[in-house]
Amino acid sequence: MRGKEIRLERIMNRNTGRTIIVPMDHGVTNGPITGLIDLGTTIDKVADGGANAVLGHMGLVLHGHRRHGRDIGLILHLSASTSRSPDPNAKVLVNSVANALKMGADAVSMHVNIGADSEAAMLADLGKVSVECMEWGMPLLAMMYPRGRKITDEHQVEYVKHAARVAAELGADMVKTVYTGDPDTFREVTEGCMVPVVVAGGSKTDDLTSLELIEGAIEGGAAGISIGRNAFQHAHPERFVKAAAAIVHEGRTAQEALEILNG
Repeated sequence: MRGKEIRLERIMNRNTGRTIIVPMDHGVTNGPITGLIDLGTTIDKVADGGANAVLGHMGLVLHGHRRHGRDIGLILHLSASTSRSPDPNAKVLVNSVANALKMGADAVSMHVNIGADSEAAMLADLGKVSVECMEWGMPLLAMMYPRGRKITDEHQVEYVKHAARVAAELGADMVKTVYTGDPDTFREVTEGCMVPVVVAGGSKTDDLTSLELIEGAIEGGAAGISIGRNAFQHAHPERFVKAAAAIVHEGRTAQEALEILNG
């Protein structure tokens, strides 16, 4: 097996071929928000719930990952911006593939906003990192969001499937993008992308809405979820992740998962 294939097994369920990723890169974007004050404790909770991987910046490794408890895959994020920036959509490289390997990462991720004023620079960085990942055998997750002056609705299927396809064309091994709102339109995204697509969780919302999003995405061909705030800011992160896993890995409905969460 190649290095990429070996490492991908560490962030995906081997039996289902799907994954539950809990992104925790918000500390750079928004600061020490609720749920990420104590990284180690939160990581233990989502790991206990059955998450396949957590995702974040170097601080995740230095101050929280794999201190104790159940093991969990590690995806190191290589690009960043802050909400204080004049242009928060402009993501810049802040880490490297080689350094991620040194830090024990199982994969790396990049964020690209398709349609942003800085799209060209972000695509150049994505292409550069993709080539480096091929050289080092490192899996690459590309976070692709339609955001910019020409984007009238970032959930519109035409924009979303284009964004996902860009990542696949430039060598990403997995794509994270937004949900289009229903399984039929999201299937256009997954069928138009040559690599697995995971759906983003979006803003903090109620449990049933989050679980219905997961159910619809899986029905539409998603290879899993990448849900942050609805997981790590939940009153019981381990129970929320367990409920999500029931949908992603067991084929349960959102209503059945809600019963698991509340049970």
